[in-house]
Amino acid sequence: MRKRILFIVLCVFAFTCAYAETIILRTGARVKGSIVFQNEEVVIIRDPETGARFQYPRAEVTEILTVEAEEPEQVAEEPEEAIRTAKKVSIALELAGGAAVNPGNGIGGAMSADLLVGSHHIGDKHLFIGGGLGYHGLFIGDEKFNFLPIQVALRMPFMETKHAPVFGAAIGYGIAMSKDYKGGIYAAVDLGYRCQLNPKTALALTAFAQFQQATLNNTEVIEYVEFVNHSGRNLVVPGIKLTLFF
Repeated sequence: MRKRILFIVLCVFAFTCAYAETIILRTGARVKGSIVFQNEEVVIIRDPETGARFQYPRAEVTEILTVEAEEPEQVAEEPEEAIRTAKKVSIALELAGGAAVNPGNGIGGAMSADLLVGSHHIGDKHLFIGGGLGYHGLFIGDEKFNFLPIQVALRMPFMETKHAPVFGAAIGYGIAMSKDYKGGIYAAVDLGYRCQLNPKTALALTAFAQFQQATLNNTEVIEYVEFVNHSGRNLVVPGIKLTLFF
């Protein structure tokens, strides 16, 4: 009877060891157990001691190691450290186009390109906070406005999954590229869809609304006296934006 019990215990122990794996998360944490299910969205792992199951988003799992692969600690740690270092700074390249609206003075077109630098991973979240500059061109009738916006931006997905809705916001100052007008406050909000292509790269397609202040300098000559009038413009741009995080 004792031999049978010992034999069963050894079989269970051997079965557990044979199928033990370790998953490494973005935070550097390691979770040991047996993977019972995995796909592009999730990884489910079972604790061999308690039998409890834990589910993790697939995008948060950087590596899966077997017992044999985990033996040499230096081999597992080296790639993990390289991945974490590469994620400290991310770049967001944004290209956008839409309609330019000058309330009371007509509608035209707009195009823009922005380059932002910041962190794409804060804690366990794909939260981008950064800053940068860009080029925004607005064309309304005979009026043309070109700005270099200096901005602080936020890009935040609502869920930590491969496919998720995303919200964005930015605020800054648009520097005028002409002496005929002055720049002013710049602000924008985005709402759309984001796809995590791999641990370091994501693509987002969003609808946005942008606001830019401008002040025109109009010069008039009355009885040989020159007068400069300042008229304000509140320029609004709704459109579509494509963002690549890398």
